[in-house]
Amino acid sequence: MLIPADGNLPDLVRGWGADARAFLRHDGPKMLLVTLVSCLLIWILRSLAGKVTALQTHRLPSGFRTRQVRTLASVITSVGVFVILFVAALELLPLFGFDLGPLLASAGVAGIAIGFGAQTLVKDFINGFYILLDNQYDIGDKVSIAGVKGIVEDMSLRRTTLRDDDGTVHVVPNSQITIVSNLTRDWSQVAMRVVVAYSEPSDRIINLLQQIGDEIRQDPAFENQIVSEVQIPGIDRVGNGEAEYLMLLKTKPSQQFSVGRELRRRIKESFEKNKIQAAAPGRVYVLDQGGTKAS
Repeated sequence: MLIPADGNLPDLVRGWGADARAFLRHDGPKMLLVTLVSCLLIWILRSLAGKVTALQTHRLPSGFRTRQVRTLASVITSVGVFVILFVAALELLPLFGFDLGPLLASAGVAGIAIGFGAQTLVKDFINGFYILLDNQYDIGDKVSIAGVKGIVEDMSLRRTTLRDDDGTVHVVPNSQITIVSNLTRDWSQVAMRVVVAYSEPSDRIINLLQQIGDEIRQDPAFENQIVSEVQIPGIDRVGNGEAEYLMLLKTKPSQQFSVGRELRRRIKESFEKNKIQAAAPGRVYVLDQGGTKAS
């Protein structure tokens, strides 16, 4: 570009220089402030998410909730960063002369179209977020959801993976989960119904069952699995020449099966040793109602 002999800049260059100075004087500080505030907010958000994740990881000995806490922290951080950047873009783009009206209108139409096409996916993520937030179940819990039952092997914002007793894997979209029955939350319960002959003395049967429960609680192999005293409420049913006794014992989550098998073995041996008459020739009934949990 040629500069006139008199030393004056061309009008166009002078206009650009004036615009640049005006931009730096008026819009530059605002742009710098928006950028700094956005970076600061993102740093604070990520720092808080990292501290919450680290705190929960150290406070939870089982480690089951570590992944869920990290997932929640990641989701909240991602959404927060997106909102911060979106608001920052709305503040910065007008400074460069962009008209956001048509852009926002087209984005709204596109969002409506995408929303109609992805309603189920969005519902999966929303429901999964609340499942994690409410701590409805953990990895390793045995649950009943969407008509299937099994142990939770994996979970995310979109789906939950269960494996049932025969090894079948069920992948359940979170949008299909409306009622959650957690069979291993906090504690499980062995509920046994022991049926013997009607003529057997009630006090003798109750004492034998109580003795068996006390012995298994003091057994080093099972004492860490049991969390309560054995309860023998008494006779639960009589009829047809037999009497049915209820036996209750609380265990740690998912430990009711091994404890229940050992109880059945000890009941059989004790009844044989003490010559307890069976309810029918050659048979003693020990019915297991399965695990239950506190509401």
